[in-house]
Amino acid sequence: MQVFTPHSHTPTSPHPHTPFPGATRFILVRHGQTEWNRVERFRGRADVPLNDVGLAQAVATGRRIAAEWQPMAVYTSPLSRAVVTAVAIASPCDLSVTPLDGLADIHYGDWQGLTPEEAASRWPDLIHAWYTAPATVQIPGGESLAGLRERAMATILELASRHADQTIVLVSHTVVNRVILLAILGLGNDRFWRLRQDNCAINVFESEGGDFTLVSMNDTSHLR
Repeated sequence: MQVFTPHSHTPTSPHPHTPFPGATRFILVRHGQTEWNRVERFRGRADVPLNDVGLAQAVATGRRIAAEWQPMAVYTSPLSRAVVTAVAIASPCDLSVTPLDGLADIHYGDWQGLTPEEAASRWPDLIHAWYTAPATVQIPGGESLAGLRERAMATILELASRHADQTIVLVSHTVVNRVILLAILGLGNDRFWRLRQDNCAINVFESEGGDFTLVSMNDTSHLR
């Protein structure tokens, strides 16, 4: 698997909102709230819709992105909670939305739809490992963080090559976003629980020549 590392050189952009020449600016967003976020369940590929709070969050996120950035494209996980969030972001910018399988949520396999407590009653050792050593876990019938990281970062690199000198929006899920952020920081999946991704949080990073600069993370100021 390719290793992804952050910038090691010291030059800075000419302005905090101006990426390096030739760079791609990524606006990475988590989808709005669903009922399975409010009452925690393993969501994965279950197509859980946004609730009323999530719909309002998506609209507020769209206003923020339209006011602060000028994205050229909006890409999304194909799951409806992400697609609806992405449409709310794309509409004020007069853009369409393109679903990408590489941004789909982790495949939770046999855990999907269960609460953590329900899953722990059936797989106590695996659930304990998920919350203490997540990089070691292969979800029964589902994915590992390593597999997710490989597909998500392949998507990031392909989009970076397609959108040099442009700003694009990606709408995905807490697990996917955390793994992408760990990768661009050069951190291992063992640090998975050391990042937060709140509903409709905005993260900004830049890609230049296969390397990455993190600009901001888990920004929810537009929801206050």
